[in-house]
Amino acid sequence: MTKQALLIFTKNAEAGKVKTRLAATIGNDDALLVYKQLVEHTIRITKSLPVDKIIFYSDFILDEDVWNSNHYLKLVQNGKDLGERMNTAFSSAFKNGYNRMVIIGTDCPELNAEIIMNAFAYLNKYDVVIGPAQDGGYYLLGLKHPCPEMFEDIHWSTDTVFHETVKKCVALQLSYALLPVLNDIDDEMDLLTSKWQKE
Repeated sequence: MTKQALLIFTKNAEAGKVKTRLAATIGNDDALLVYKQLVEHTIRITKSLPVDKIIFYSDFILDEDVWNSNHYLKLVQNGKDLGERMNTAFSSAFKNGYNRMVIIGTDCPELNAEIIMNAFAYLNKYDVVIGPAQDGGYYLLGLKHPCPEMFEDIHWSTDTVFHETVKKCVALQLSYALLPVLNDIDDEMDLLTSKWQKE
């Protein structure tokens, strides 16, 4: 039986701790406001999806916040770097019986529900699905088998993450599908050039 889960990585919304590259030019308070708008966008496109949804906070769980506990199971990220935290999240979900999983962050305003559900559909045919970001990273990764090697020896937060991940798929002989290239928001230039229409 297919059991699907959407894993969402988010940072606890505190000024000075989110969107730090953006904050370097627009200030901590405005960067926090942008981050909150991105989170609201992510909630809008995910809350009604017909899959289980698990939100992974960076530091601590907030029982009463914008992530409604009726729609999202709440957990905390665990690991030294992004790769270890994502691998731990996937591993935990696999152990709980999920066999189709997609992970996203809250940084991609061009992401929508259709793209996410297309990712799940691709997992019926492919081992891996990747959503490339314009900055060389990825905004989405989908797996249907545990694959800790996918998260090892990757230069996280660089413009080589996507290409390194594809090379991993090839080396591990995993079939993969690619989603449209989208822009996520990391710095002021991303914000100025994004197609994002703030709802």
